[in-house]
Amino acid sequence: MLKQILSKFPKKVPKSDPPDSSARGDSGNSTSFGNVFQCTNVGSTISSKLNVVKRVSSVVFPASMNAGVEAVDPNLSFKDVSNTQKQNLFISKLNLCCKVYDMSDPDKNSAEQEVKRQTLVDLVDFVSSGSVKFTEPAIAAVCKMCASNLFRVFPPKFRTSSTGGETEDEEPMFDPAWSHLQVVYDLLLQLINYNSLDVKVAKIYVDHAFILRLLDLFDSEDPRERDCLKTVLHRIYGKFMVHRPFIRKSVSNIIYRFVFETERHNGIAELLEIFGSVISGFALPLKEEHKVFLLRALIPLHKPKSLGIYHQQLTYCIVQFIDKDPKLACTVIKGLLKYWPVTNSQKELMFLSELEEILEMTSMVEFQKIMVPLFRRISYCLNSSHYQVAERAHLLWNNEHILNLITQNRQVVLPLVFSALVHNTQNHWNQAVLNLTQNVRKMLSQMDEDLVLACQRKLDEQDSSSRAAAERRRITWERLEATAAANVQCVGGGGSGGDIIVPVNPATACSVACC
Repeated sequence: MLKQILSKFPKKVPKSDPPDSSARGDSGNSTSFGNVFQCTNVGSTISSKLNVVKRVSSVVFPASMNAGVEAVDPNLSFKDVSNTQKQNLFISKLNLCCKVYDMSDPDKNSAEQEVKRQTLVDLVDFVSSGSVKFTEPAIAAVCKMCASNLFRVFPPKFRTSSTGGETEDEEPMFDPAWSHLQVVYDLLLQLINYNSLDVKVAKIYVDHAFILRLLDLFDSEDPRERDCLKTVLHRIYGKFMVHRPFIRKSVSNIIYRFVFETERHNGIAELLEIFGSVISGFALPLKEEHKVFLLRALIPLHKPKSLGIYHQQLTYCIVQFIDKDPKLACTVIKGLLKYWPVTNSQKELMFLSELEEILEMTSMVEFQKIMVPLFRRISYCLNSSHYQVAERAHLLWNNEHILNLITQNRQVVLPLVFSALVHNTQNHWNQAVLNLTQNVRKMLSQMDEDLVLACQRKLDEQDSSSRAAAERRRITWERLEATAAANVQCVGGGGSGGDIIVPVNPATACSVACC
């Protein structure tokens, strides 16, 4: 009878049996706090789920990622194992290659370095043969090996040049570990290009942190590494659509830091080369995000002194934007005028070259919005004492599309540049510039002779009034000097024998009016 009564009471759950307590659903809700957070039933279930989320989100390469993979001697050849073991051997070899050696001393660990290099070559050959299957353990092992070998902190830059990145006069610096790095990049590229790659699984390991570390490598001083990175990042952008906004934002941040803070970065040209093809694939109408990238990242890139290193790629990106949306031409030209160099003739030549490409794609409506400040700047270039700048400005008239724009708006454009052409004819020192000036003046006369004559008359009137004003200033100064001399009286001093300056009454000091 007593046993029957006791059996009706709920049994006490032992603390040492968490699986049983978590499986009981909502039968209990007791909670205790101590050094370790403990919950029974529902609390235990929630805690276990939170632990799983934390583990997946915070650890890119968990220690258990090779769980269930049979260990195989990594020194074996793929030819010496059965087909069923090749996948395990592939992962074993990847784990072997995670060890990084100091390559600055070729005599140190030379045997181990050669073994690793040969192992990397075997891995690439195995992937190229098509025998590999990129399962999740294989993807994790490849990403871990690439991270171990590629992600590193570069030594401080000791270049004396103040420009960012390498210049034409500096020898490129090559990484002594390139014999290993090249094969690692090749293997990573084959992973990204794998046709049957499960992107949903791969993005767990090729995540935002992985991409950020890849972008950091673009500052490498080895041009071979930057070229490999360019290909890898472009493939990642194409394969992982979910990462595209993050990549664009991260590259924008690199450009912001380069333009507004450091002006030092080795990989701006490669990043712009990637974005040249990315911009060409933008859908129409352009998103506001893309226009912001043009305004806040690409146009300010004209500011740094090292523009020559990446100007070709920058111009291509700018042209791609205008090709997508011709209304952006006015905005781009305003940006060029804002950052137009005043004392750097080489940059001015680049600006003129880029300006010609942009004007070739500019419509009449957009041209009319910007033509006044634009040709004021061009008139200064026509008068430049640097003969190459003056020549490049004159050659704009040889472009048929630009000449057509000028012809249709000659009533505005011609008066802005006519005085500069006349000044060149009278004063410029270079014979080639003088010849080009004569050709442009002849072209303008054929375009509208009456307008040219009107500009000439107006210029003569301005010169006449300028000469008259100069003559009046000269006469005024002569009167001032004569009056000042007449009012200064020097008389013999007292015992000291010095001169005494007699003060002049201010009311009668000067009777000449200044004009």
